[in-house]
Amino acid sequence: MTATAASSTALPAVLTARALLLDMDGTLVNSDAVVERIWRRWAERHGLDGDAVMKVVHGRQGHASMALLLPDRPLEQNLADNARMLAEETADMDGVIEIPGASAFLASLRGLPHALVTSADVALSTARMNAAGLPLPELRVTAESVGASKPDPEGFLKGAAELGIDPAECVVFEDSGAGIAAGRAAGMRVVGVGPRAAAHGPDVVVRDLTQVRVEDAGEGLLRLHVGQA
Repeated sequence: MTATAASSTALPAVLTARALLLDMDGTLVNSDAVVERIWRRWAERHGLDGDAVMKVVHGRQGHASMALLLPDRPLEQNLADNARMLAEETADMDGVIEIPGASAFLASLRGLPHALVTSADVALSTARMNAAGLPLPELRVTAESVGASKPDPEGFLKGAAELGIDPAECVVFEDSGAGIAAGRAAGMRVVGVGPRAAAHGPDVVVRDLTQVRVEDAGEGLLRLHVGQA
């Protein structure tokens, strides 16, 4: 299945895959309230427009966002600032909830090939999944696992490799422009989740995870019914 950046496949749709690679923030977990609080404070400290900052930060590791927003600042300073931001985010779970349908969606994947691929680190991803009441997938690719942030495809390619699945046979679930670009660069099909996703050309877009149903089609094949409650 293919799509252009301007057009996604109409719902309902049926996709097949051998593995699913799942983003966390905005896809499984709604952490927007925390992200807004933390990053708007950061923007104010640096004299930047908060709305402009929020257009950049979703889906990326913090230091990668900082490199775009403060291009003249040394990498070492961005990394140190990122560590402080991660600590702030990990301590703030106020308003962190599951994306509708996430719990049932993850339950349907038990025993099927899937992985979490997130720009959060281990501590933050564990805290947010726990706060949302969601189980952590057995395989997780976190910030510590990669050398490059989304939109680089490294995380998704690593997830596919660890599952032993060809990238072309993986489907990515993502909400952000950076994440969708990463999935596409990895040669994977992308299901966009939520209102941010539609503008970035995923193969198909759903309101939330209540519109996705996964079934084991046998012989290592997964069948995804997308756009059906």
